[in-house]
Amino acid sequence: MSQPAEKFVTPVSLIVDAVLVSAFFVFMFFVLRSHVPSEDPRMVALWSALGSSCLSGVFWLAVQMFRVVLRFQRASRR
Repeated sequence: MSQPAEKFVTPVSLIVDAVLVSAFFVFMFFVLRSHVPSEDPRMVALWSALGSSCLSGVFWLAVQMFRVVLRFQRASRR
Protein backbone atom coordinates (compact mmCIF):
# COMPACT_ATOMS: atom_id res chain seq x y z
CA MET A 1 0.00 0.00 0.00
CA SER A 2 1.15 3.51 -0.71
CA GLN A 3 1.60 6.07 2.02
CA PRO A 4 -1.11 8.68 2.41
CA ALA A 5 -0.21 11.87 0.57
CA GLU A 6 0.55 14.97 2.60
CA LYS A 7 -2.20 17.57 2.47
CA PHE A 8 -0.81 20.84 1.09
CA VAL A 9 -3.99 22.91 0.94
CA THR A 10 -5.96 23.31 4.16
CA PRO A 11 -8.99 25.43 4.96
CA VAL A 12 -6.80 27.66 7.14
CA SER A 13 -4.35 28.28 4.29
CA LEU A 14 -7.23 29.14 1.96
CA ILE A 15 -8.59 31.65 4.47
CA VAL A 16 -5.15 33.20 5.00
CA ASP A 17 -4.68 33.49 1.22
CA ALA A 18 -8.11 35.08 0.79
CA VAL A 19 -7.43 37.64 3.53
CA LEU A 20 -3.99 38.52 2.15
CA VAL A 21 -5.19 38.87 -1.43
CA SER A 22 -8.24 40.90 -0.38
CA ALA A 23 -6.10 43.26 1.69
CA PHE A 24 -3.67 43.63 -1.21
CA PHE A 25 -6.57 44.37 -3.58
CA VAL A 26 -7.94 47.11 -1.33
CA PHE A 27 -4.47 48.61 -0.87
CA MET A 28 -3.77 48.65 -4.61
CA PHE A 29 -7.25 50.02 -5.35
CA PHE A 30 -6.52 53.13 -3.29
CA VAL A 31 -3.01 53.46 -4.71
CA LEU A 32 -4.19 53.21 -8.32
CA ARG A 33 -7.05 55.70 -7.93
CA SER A 34 -4.65 58.61 -8.19
CA HIS A 35 -3.08 57.18 -11.37
CA VAL A 36 -6.27 56.96 -13.46
CA PRO A 37 -6.40 59.87 -15.94
CA SER A 38 -10.10 60.65 -15.64
CA GLU A 39 -12.39 63.03 -13.79
CA ASP A 40 -15.39 60.67 -13.77
CA PRO A 41 -15.53 58.87 -10.38
CA ARG A 42 -17.10 55.77 -11.94
CA MET A 43 -14.30 55.44 -14.48
CA VAL A 44 -11.68 55.97 -11.78
CA ALA A 45 -13.27 53.23 -9.66
CA LEU A 46 -13.64 50.90 -12.65
CA TRP A 47 -10.06 51.16 -13.90
CA SER A 48 -8.49 51.11 -10.48
CA ALA A 49 -10.51 47.96 -9.65
CA LEU A 50 -9.50 46.31 -12.93
CA GLY A 51 -5.84 47.16 -12.38
CA SER A 52 -6.01 45.99 -8.78
CA SER A 53 -7.55 42.68 -9.80
CA CYS A 54 -4.69 41.95 -12.20
CA LEU A 55 -2.10 42.87 -9.61
CA SER A 56 -3.91 40.78 -6.98
CA GLY A 57 -3.73 37.76 -9.28
CA VAL A 58 0.02 38.21 -9.61
CA PHE A 59 0.26 38.62 -5.82
CA TRP A 60 -1.67 35.36 -5.33
CA LEU A 61 0.75 33.55 -7.66
CA ALA A 62 3.71 35.00 -5.74
CA VAL A 63 2.26 33.78 -2.43
CA GLN A 64 1.78 30.29 -3.87
CA MET A 65 5.35 30.20 -5.21
CA PHE A 66 6.64 31.38 -1.83
CA ARG A 67 4.80 28.53 -0.09
CA VAL A 68 6.23 25.93 -2.48
CA VAL A 69 9.79 27.18 -2.00
CA LEU A 70 9.37 27.36 1.77
CA ARG A 71 7.98 23.80 1.88
CA PHE A 72 10.91 22.57 -0.22
CA GLN A 73 13.48 24.29 1.99
CA ARG A 74 11.94 22.85 5.15
CA ALA A 75 11.86 19.37 3.62
CA SER A 76 15.48 19.59 2.47
CA ARG A 77 16.65 20.36 6.02
CA ARG A 78 15.36 17.00 7.22
